[in-house]
Amino acid sequence: MIVVLDFGSQYTQLIARKIRQLSVYAEIHPYNVPLETIRSLQPRGIILSGGPSSIYDAGAPCLNPEIFGLNVPVLGICYGLQAMAHCLKGRVEKAPSREYGHKSIEVLNGDSLLKGLPKRSRVWMSHGDRVEKLPAGFEILASSDTCGTAAVRHATKPLFGLQFHPEVHHTTHGERILANFALNICGIKPDWTMGSFIDRTIEELRETVGKRRVVCAVSGGVDSTVMATLMHRAIGKQLRPVFVDNGVMRLNEPEQVVAMFRDQLHIPVIHKRSANRFLSQLKGIEDPEEKRRRIGREFIEVFFSELKDGDFLAQGTLYPDVIESVSTKGPSATIKTHHNRVKEVLALIRQNRVIEPLKELFKDEVRAVGAELGIPHEVLWRHPFPGPGLAIRVLGEVTRARLDLLRKADAILIEELKSSGMYGKIWQALAVLLPVRSVGVMGDFRTYDNVIALRCVESTDGMTADWVRMPEDVLARISSRIINEIRGINRVVYDVSSKPPSTIEWE
Repeated sequence: MIVVLDFGSQYTQLIARKIRQLSVYAEIHPYNVPLETIRSLQPRGIILSGGPSSIYDAGAPCLNPEIFGLNVPVLGICYGLQAMAHCLKGRVEKAPSREYGHKSIEVLNGDSLLKGLPKRSRVWMSHGDRVEKLPAGFEILASSDTCGTAAVRHATKPLFGLQFHPEVHHTTHGERILANFALNICGIKPDWTMGSFIDRTIEELRETVGKRRVVCAVSGGVDSTVMATLMHRAIGKQLRPVFVDNGVMRLNEPEQVVAMFRDQLHIPVIHKRSANRFLSQLKGIEDPEEKRRRIGREFIEVFFSELKDGDFLAQGTLYPDVIESVSTKGPSATIKTHHNRVKEVLALIRQNRVIEPLKELFKDEVRAVGAELGIPHEVLWRHPFPGPGLAIRVLGEVTRARLDLLRKADAILIEELKSSGMYGKIWQALAVLLPVRSVGVMGDFRTYDNVIALRCVESTDGMTADWVRMPEDVLARISSRIINEIRGINRVVYDVSSKPPSTIEWE
């Protein structure tokens, strides 16, 4: 395996994902994990992630110099390079200006880490500091017009560093660089597959659960569906899947989800009809974080009616959920609160009563696991849907009337995307009801009605995303149908922002 030490980068999970795409297992640990833990894992290589700190900040995460005594290749990325250089008595200084975005590098030595790269290639920079003086024994592999140490290595030891981010898709040959490190420099055999993950996870689940029950949260989305199917494969009737109808689902979704589990996956599901409870909790609430907190709390309350003493709670948590909600691996910044990390769940985690078999996987890996388990294609490739549902797509107060408007608009959007063949080309499509009204003219009469925003993005893992350049005729048809078929909407707009700096969801 390769151990990735997390110094707080929002891209840390992408490093692991890119390594795993090479069929090499990667595991993430905090930057300050005890050295004995790393030794026990017997890694063939170590990657130091980027991070938001400056190496000279008070409390900045520091690299344990004993890492270099493990005699395995080490690759430092961005802050990871700076931490390595600082630890080995080099000099790191603030750059004249922060570099963020595309840069062109010139390869000066392409024999090892940069093997196979053209003389010039495009990379993604995101840093405020840079290495101004290399530690003794290091040499430059590549440079840019603003960064003389874009890529470096030690002349005799397997120590490497990159000032740019090979893990993001903006770096043209990033995957080749990581492959050079994992397969050639570390010498790892690419034999980690989703099939091996399933076998190992089923064995671990059976050992963990024993003869106890597991109450499993299912929503009909890809994550919880794959999780439930994997759990059912492992423990069968000991699994108690519960579908909570929280009142903020899409049009006809509750009935469709229950039927899918029953008829296609042959897994019986308990249907908890709880819309009134959730909507009463959302009355008068506009703040998105408060919406998430209230939905999370109510979600757990509903589950506690099924959870008995000694039972486990299973969740379909993924890597992006973890990194965007709470810093469990390293000092990464919190972006937003997820419903699967409310205080009641955290309490169960402390009791070792929460099972999250997918928490180290990205979305594409989850789909690959689902395919191995025989889950239907149309289920696996369903677009992501947030845990708080339409509550965070109705901007402002959530009411039944506003939900009904959004449900109809969302149904039209998805229907037209499927009929035009666009649905499968899009990572996620959603409609958002804006907290504004606009003037319009319909049938020679003035209207003052609601506005719907459409958002369609392409991505591979949800960590970064770009807006989809939709065919104009498809957009025109969606807009026309929404305005003409839904009384109360007179304007449709299209979101053309990417992640970062925006998030995929509006709230």
